[in-house]
Amino acid sequence: MIRNFSVKKARFAQKRIAEKVIKQDILPTRIEKIAGVDVAYRNGHSVGSAVVVRMPEYKLIDHVAVKVPVKFPYIPTLLAFREVYPALMALKKLRKNFDLLMVDGNGLLHPFRAGFACHLGVIVNKPSIGIAKKLLCGNVAEWKNRWAPIIDRNEIIGAAVKTSPRAKPIYVSIGHKISLNTAIRITLWATRKGFKLPEPIRQAHLVANKAIRDLVI
Repeated sequence: MIRNFSVKKARFAQKRIAEKVIKQDILPTRIEKIAGVDVAYRNGHSVGSAVVVRMPEYKLIDHVAVKVPVKFPYIPTLLAFREVYPALMALKKLRKNFDLLMVDGNGLLHPFRAGFACHLGVIVNKPSIGIAKKLLCGNVAEWKNRWAPIIDRNEIIGAAVKTSPRAKPIYVSIGHKISLNTAIRITLWATRKGFKLPEPIRQAHLVANKAIRDLVI
């Protein structure tokens, strides 16, 4: 664990990350391979998982899990500083390249507009989408078919998205180099029928959970 962790410095870093986030579509002509990342924890260690799913077959074509010591304390709204390192180490070990990144966590849907998906997207300089299971901040506005905007301080910062009629919504937001409308569309496209989470996030979660269960400490 890093000693003398400075919340003030972390907030300054968040501000810089937020300033670098691109909120428009800068995407490949064809999106075929989508990466997903997740992080799991056990006894002072973290496991970063990364997968690549080929679309539209939803086929898992690459996956990796990396164990690293936990370097940062758990502080609400500063979770990215705890999770970026293991996720980045996992991404670097992938053998397959990818067109777009999905992150198990928030992006712009964050009190400081700099969640995990923004941090990681800016670092790897790839289009990225934040996928969260719980609402961190903001209020869900009026539903428009399968999604509803999330508003915070008069700004649309994300969307509640119903990927399955019987499941609770997930919360989608811009990470980097993508618009919210495109992030919603790709999230729905990448979610298999009968599942709540888009396939890259679902597979990354499975890989992380298996690795953390098998972890010998």
